Amino acid sequence: MPEMKLADKLFTDQKAAMKAREKFRLSVLRMVRAELQNAVIAKKAPLTAEEELEILTREVKKRKESLGDYKKSGREDLVKDLEQEIEILGTYLPEQLSAERLEEMVQEAITETGAESMKDMGKVMSYLMPRVKGKADGSLVREIVEEKLK
Repeated sequence: MPEMKLADKLFTDQKAAMKAREKFRLSVLRMVRAELQNAVIAKKAPLTAEEELEILTREVKKRKESLGDYKKSGREDLVKDLEQEIEILGTYLPEQLSAERLEEMVQEAITETGAESMKDMGKVMSYLMPRVKGKADGSLVREIVEEKLK
């Protein structure tokens, strides 16, 4: 059986959350579905699986950035909510690469691109990012690349 599209899976899970009266989960799923729908409207065409993943990844990234701000300002109530949202959204993302695997891929990219110094960081990143899209945080990838090119 072919894999279910993200939008369809979200809709199915939204119905389940409604029936189970899980208000928080329901609101998170509705928000993501709205983002996907807005993207469809803006594009004037259905989204590809890659575009859906991109939107989901962006939503998780937004929340992670806000999480840091809320922690700094001592808003524990909002921190807890955001952590739950990230956890819910994370279940729809592909499995994240381990740090070891990511380091292997960075080393592979450096070898493939012939990178020798920080000047070559752009080459390495443009080679690497399409391969790790949705499976690793871009800022973590950048950190590892910087460390290896020093």
